[in-house]
Amino acid sequence: MMDANASYPDPIKIGTRGSPLALAQAAEVAARLAACHGLPQAQFEIIPLVTKGDRLHEAPLPDVGVKGLFTLELEERLLSGELDLAVHSAKDVATVLPTGLSLSAFLPREDVRDVFISRSGYKLWELPPGAIVGTSSIRRQALVSMHRPDLVVVPFRGLVGTRLHKLESGIVDATLLAMAGLNRLGMSHAATQLLDPREFPPAPAQGAICIETAVTNRAITGLVSALNDPATADAVTSERAFLRRLDGSCRTPIGAHAVCHGSEIVLRGIMIDPRGTNPKKVVVRGRRGAAQKVGEEAAGLILSGVFREPASA
Repeated sequence: MMDANASYPDPIKIGTRGSPLALAQAAEVAARLAACHGLPQAQFEIIPLVTKGDRLHEAPLPDVGVKGLFTLELEERLLSGELDLAVHSAKDVATVLPTGLSLSAFLPREDVRDVFISRSGYKLWELPPGAIVGTSSIRRQALVSMHRPDLVVVPFRGLVGTRLHKLESGIVDATLLAMAGLNRLGMSHAATQLLDPREFPPAPAQGAICIETAVTNRAITGLVSALNDPATADAVTSERAFLRRLDGSCRTPIGAHAVCHGSEIVLRGIMIDPRGTNPKKVVVRGRRGAAQKVGEEAAGLILSGVFREPASA
């Protein structure tokens, strides 16, 4: 609930990318904040910005935000005070934040799974040899190549709607997207096959929305923190620690998925060569209160060569 002693700006400025998905996510945050604190919806102003990742719309990009490709412009305006908060897809956020910023809340996580979409209606395992699969995610490229080395994988960028239009135009035979994005856009009907995260691990923090604020802006940080979902925060903290310890980059396909069970957290992680060979898998269990340590331990096992996935996991 709203702190009666707190003073909030009017309007409260919410920064986001300008894509339909990003705008939907920002609108969800505004609605949740208004409902949680009894504030009028009109007090929130959504400010879309173009990021470096948006401008480089033809270049292959990583599916993890280690270089702030989709967040830098938003973070600069948080630090300058031009924005009060920024809404991100958590998987786009760098594993080390700029000094003075923090991730103050994670919304309840959406579906973490990748979805396979084909023009023919064939599932990934049913596509004929030589079929063309379009994706610019190096993780998805590697996993497709691992499971189906007989397919041709090509770069394939664009907003969700753009990629689906390219698919229907016959540029490729199939593509992959995050199910969370389709759900948030009301486009879940486009899915051909939901991929099991044990066989097709998602990007670290996939499916989670996070809210970033300036540390010095205590009123806004308090406002935002009321939305935090502890299970999502713990899971994403563990996955981001896994990614950070492995020093993930645009040349390193990495997947991670953590799940909370009561007071326990279980993280499954994978690092794989870009060509889909030599997958290194690990499963680590630990206390939710030590979520970061669990992620770091999982990464340490992979780095030390102890990466066999337990048969009982």
